[in-house]
Amino acid sequence: MPFMKGKAPVRRTLKYLEAGSLVLKERIKIFCVNYNHHGNHHKGARDFVFWYLPQIQYKNPNVQVMTLTNMTPSPFITCFFDTGERMHIDIDSKTKEEVQTHLKKVICKPGHILAAELKAVQKKNNPANFGFGCDRQCICEVFGQVPCPGLVPLPKEMRGKYKYAKD
Repeated sequence: MPFMKGKAPVRRTLKYLEAGSLVLKERIKIFCVNYNHHGNHHKGARDFVFWYLPQIQYKNPNVQVMTLTNMTPSPFITCFFDTGERMHIDIDSKTKEEVQTHLKKVICKPGHILAAELKAVQKKNNPANFGFGCDRQCICEVFGQVPCPGLVPLPKEMRGKYKYAKD
């Protein structure tokens, strides 16, 4: 497979991209990482960009993700909000895991909100759901289905009482 070449090709698999846990809040429009290619205090930022930035891009399609390299003496992340405000996050001398956990606390949606959104999407997307709290109360409301036996009696050939009766 041609996409499995290069450094750490697992980063380009769908399973890896979907496993990302950094889902940014809706207010964030631009996510910018500043770091250098050289220096020990930039290693965490380099590793974060290498391993977690593809997941951030996949999980947040409406956010512009930028990397600015070799421009600053210390690594940092800047988040631009839809109101025009900006937030600077210092990631100097931090590991990629420390950066991820800090971002998860500061600019990501909490877990209970993600779970509620996932549940709402699953519930909304499936037209086969019916019952209390769904679009349809009964399957008989779908066009082409047999009407409810309480409202319209079933034909005698469909009822077991007549179908399996011994004459």
